[in-house]
Amino acid sequence: MFDGYIRVAAGTPEIRAAHCEHNARRIIELMRRASRENAGLLCLPELCVTGYTCGDLFLQRTLLDEAREALRLLIQESADHPLVVVAGLPVEHQSKLYNAAAVVCEGKLLGLVPKSFIPNYGEFYELRHFVPAGGELSAFRFDGEEVPFGVKLLFQSARIPEFKLGVEICEDLWTPAPPSSFHAMAGATVVANLSASDETVGKAAYRRTLAAGQSARLICGYVYADSGYGESSSDLVFSGHDLVCENGVVLAESKPFKEGWAVSEVDLRAMLHDRRRLNTFSYRADGYVTAEFDGGPAAAGISALTRYVDPHPFVPGDEGEKEARCEDILAMQVSGLAKRLDHTGCKTAAVGISGGLDSCLALLVVARAYARLGKPLEDIWAVTMPCFGTTERTRNNAHRLCRALGVTCREIDITKAVRQHLEDIGHSEENRDVVYENAQARVRTLVLMDLANQADGIVVGTGDLSELALGWATYNGDHMSMYGVNAGVPKTLVRHIVKHVADTCGISALEPVLLDILATPVSPELLPPSHGDISQQTERLVGPYELHDFFLYHALRWGRAPGAILELAETAFGGVYEREEILKWLRVFYRRFFAQQFKRNCLPDGPKIGSVSLSPRGDWRMPSDAAAEAWLEEIVPGRL
Repeated sequence: MFDGYIRVAAGTPEIRAAHCEHNARRIIELMRRASRENAGLLCLPELCVTGYTCGDLFLQRTLLDEAREALRLLIQESADHPLVVVAGLPVEHQSKLYNAAAVVCEGKLLGLVPKSFIPNYGEFYELRHFVPAGGELSAFRFDGEEVPFGVKLLFQSARIPEFKLGVEICEDLWTPAPPSSFHAMAGATVVANLSASDETVGKAAYRRTLAAGQSARLICGYVYADSGYGESSSDLVFSGHDLVCENGVVLAESKPFKEGWAVSEVDLRAMLHDRRRLNTFSYRADGYVTAEFDGGPAAAGISALTRYVDPHPFVPGDEGEKEARCEDILAMQVSGLAKRLDHTGCKTAAVGISGGLDSCLALLVVARAYARLGKPLEDIWAVTMPCFGTTERTRNNAHRLCRALGVTCREIDITKAVRQHLEDIGHSEENRDVVYENAQARVRTLVLMDLANQADGIVVGTGDLSELALGWATYNGDHMSMYGVNAGVPKTLVRHIVKHVADTCGISALEPVLLDILATPVSPELLPPSHGDISQQTERLVGPYELHDFFLYHALRWGRAPGAILELAETAFGGVYEREEILKWLRVFYRRFFAQQFKRNCLPDGPKIGSVSLSPRGDWRMPSDAAAEAWLEEIVPGRL
């Protein structure tokens, strides 16, 4: 069950201007549809009960009485549906007429929210009929009961306390200080906007940007329902452009002049996590009243998501965006390294080059940094250090890569040095345990450090973000360098950056070697080959990197619990991995993530690239001896 999510819908009924009974029936059709689709919130357009384009008919008693009767119909119908409905209508209150939103849930009118900003420019002349909302809350009497009336009014579910709804109307969003900003600071996690935004050329794109941007600023779900077919076409047309946004992302959208319906789920717990994380998000609820309701969205949560769950959250899905993102990341890596080289005045950069992905990317970055600084590429020392597990494929690729880039390639066979070291400490070469493996990694680091000293240089680290998360590095071996250019890049993204360079480099000798490196299994090559092939494949030992990157993103970026990550992974990787396999590697992720923190607590400097970073000086501070039991116990099979 996807607890913490609520499904929301924005719908545009087909109306007839001034025909309230007809409009109520069309709204009821959308209420029933929302209920069938298990939505917990349905947002409808501004003045949809009467129609936005009624003009001076708003001043007619008949229309106001009909609107009131239509509201009764909606309240009665709502008793049969476990959802909150927000519908727009004209409301007479204290001898004034307001453009208002009625919030209804399971047979009750919870409250009325009037529009704050009344447009009276261009095609709009609302001040002719309506007054703007006042600052104070008051009581509105409807069918013998009093409900709150005012702007500073929120609606909260007793079943899902994370769901707290704020309401604003159309023009309110287009102002310098929208009411929704104050709603969010008062605790609203979802904002419903009832709108009658007429269509003009280019307006849909602007509307989309505005709604998505507001959801990002407020770290909230933003549900926008727009008027559509049935409004008077005397001077305006309305397209029914409905939107569901969350924290800057458009989750669902109806195309203008098509079916006015958008539905998706908003992740309430993720938004509350971000609000806790960002100390600049301030809470201020002065003068606000919260109307709590018992009904509405079911407490059991959602059994399946309609929203897209990206299996590769670190990698842009759009091809055009992917190319630009890869160049941006390379630019960040290059800029950080260039500054370090310039500041230290080093002549040489030493890079351990294995013929694998990470060292390949690191060398590409170093080459670009030298080009940016105007330094000769020959001053880059790419050092390949074959030993027990090195294959001809990776060895040859290391040399081919160096030749294609024009850097100095040095090969230093460390086999004798490692054997001598194992003999010195009394460790049999036949015992191929962690000592056997780590001895090779530490000798390689020793060679690189001493070469850098010889050549007035620094060692550039190659380890990536995914390896740091899993602790898949030898402490004081490949774990250490003077600057780690890949420290902020997860493995799934490393692949795409290298592929991007292969596709765009325009160097005939470089492209084929990059493609072969991409096709080579990820391996530390610390165990002897099997019939000439790599015998030690990382993803068979610690699990698929695409899963671990998925776990890492959701655990650190959104603070999700292991059970929630498992559910999301099942949705994202359906048909690729079975639940048992995802669960297996999720346990491995948490065990290693907690056990290997001591390596991350003394990482070298490296540039932050994305929203997830493990630098102990920046984004992630954690004791090395923190207990993982609570996280592991949550994903015990019998408890799920």
